[in-house]
Amino acid sequence: MSIWTETLIALLILVGAGFTLLGSIGLARLPDFFMRLHGPTKTTTLGVGAMVVASAIYFSVTDPGISLHEIAATMFLFITAPVSAHLLCKAALHIAHKPDSESDPKG
Repeated sequence: MSIWTETLIALLILVGAGFTLLGSIGLARLPDFFMRLHGPTKTTTLGVGAMVVASAIYFSVTDPGISLHEIAATMFLFITAPVSAHLLCKAALHIAHKPDSESDPKG
């Protein structure tokens, strides 16, 4: 494996880990339910997506042929995360969950 491929894989893993960490911190630190929902659905999806791309590149380079197993995991992730976030928002609105006063821009 060339140094450029290893560098690309390492960079994708670091970017993915950074996004995943940022999403986890957002889930733990943001004050409101609606704001907390953005952490796991946006940044964590990008983070896991970058790590899955790194995995696909690694196994495509080290094994004979192109590794396409990761496409199924990526599609599942990119489809289920926004749908689950949408359903959580709809459920919160259905029970009339109000944003916190400190996070509401209308005050």
